Amino acid sequence: MMNRTRLAALTFLVAPALAMGPAAAAHASTGVAPGATSRAACHMEKESNGKYHVWGVGFPGGTKVTYSGSSSGTVSTNKSGRFDLGGLSGSKWVVKTPHGTTTVTCTMMMHG
Repeated sequence: MMNRTRLAALTFLVAPALAMGPAAAAHASTGVAPGATSRAACHMEKESNGKYHVWGVGFPGGTKVTYSGSSSGTVSTNKSGRFDLGGLSGSKWVVKTPHGTTTVTCTMMMHG
């Protein structure tokens, strides 16, 4: 009897999320709220002029993130949580979200 009650409760919680579609179901099952930072990442590559291009994805959309390395500053993310910086010196960069909730070290992208 106890197992049926638990199964019924679980079905009650999961079924509405599945009815909303795969994206909503994924958010419901992982505990990540829609629009929340799920997997912020920062990448960089060396440009042909010897400078560095740094970009990030997965950050909160429409907010400012702070970057630091050989220089530092603040850049706004677009609605989808992406930012781009070009013409930078230095090959080590760290990006932080407001209030320091997420800190990401940028990784070098190699082209083959």
